[in-house]
Amino acid sequence: MPPVDAPSSNRDEASPRRAALVYNPTKVDADALRALVAASASAAGWDEPLFFETTVDDLGDGVTRDALDAGAAAVLVAGGDGTVRAVSQAMAGTGVPLTIVPSGTGNLLARNLSLPLADPAAMVTAAFDGDVHAIDIGYAKLVREGGEREEHAFVVMGGMGLDAAMIANTSGDLKKRVGWVAYVDGAARSLVKAKPFPIMYQVLGHRMHRAHIQSVLFANCGSLPAGLELIPEASVADGDLDVVVFQPKNPIGWIAVWRRVAWDNSVLRRFRAGRRILRLRTKDNSVRYAKGPGLELAASGPQPVQLDGDEFGQAKSVSVRVDAGGLLLSMPRGHRSPVI
Repeated sequence: MPPVDAPSSNRDEASPRRAALVYNPTKVDADALRALVAASASAAGWDEPLFFETTVDDLGDGVTRDALDAGAAAVLVAGGDGTVRAVSQAMAGTGVPLTIVPSGTGNLLARNLSLPLADPAAMVTAAFDGDVHAIDIGYAKLVREGGEREEHAFVVMGGMGLDAAMIANTSGDLKKRVGWVAYVDGAARSLVKAKPFPIMYQVLGHRMHRAHIQSVLFANCGSLPAGLELIPEASVADGDLDVVVFQPKNPIGWIAVWRRVAWDNSVLRRFRAGRRILRLRTKDNSVRYAKGPGLELAASGPQPVQLDGDEFGQAKSVSVRVDAGGLLLSMPRGHRSPVI
């Protein structure tokens, strides 16, 4: 998909524009990053940038709205997946482009977009002289056990069940020390207590299903760390959600799940002979895929929920929708992403 009109530092305007950097001070070298953004803004002929730190009480959405209220014509975000999610929620629908400066542990949106993970200068430059692409953003409306309702955005994926329990069981200290590998520990501890639970779900455009599952994911992106492809054909710009339902019936079923993600999707699908093998293989219902513009999901009782790798407590039902092209992202000029 071609880029949309990008902001240009060469336009004749009454006054220079100003960018804002929103960053998590625990994830970045704040002094170095602020200096880099200031130097890039000056070189592009923009005003001195604004700087906003996230806090425990403001993960990024509040200060991003402050930046927009102050007239920011571009916003950069530096932090983990949770920071990117919160800032994206505030940026959606504003028409102001967002630039991701990869930081933190997962960088899942940046990885899916194949953005340079170890070159912050390239991403900072893109904020002032890059291509702007429109991507989808998802919204999940959670209904709590007491009937309370709240809606939150996500840019990568959310889920109910085992995946959310895994995130809840992952040690924050271990995650700081070893990065995304810490989720392996969280997964191991979650699997010990994992029990299937009954749900009813309907992907918009498909019939309703009743099933006993371990987890259901609703995704905007399909790639995970370590080269794992959960949803090989997912696109962030197709106006649809990709839904994955995990419903292994026994330990052998979990082997089938792992084979599907780690071998079939991540290895065999890359080769013509491998794709031929997959077409001939007997179908296994341990993992089910669907695609559509929304999802209605109701569980028999409250289940843990996660959005972009952050815990969001428990909910008894979730309604998910997509705002097609609702978020503008700046990328290095000429950059090509496999998921746009």
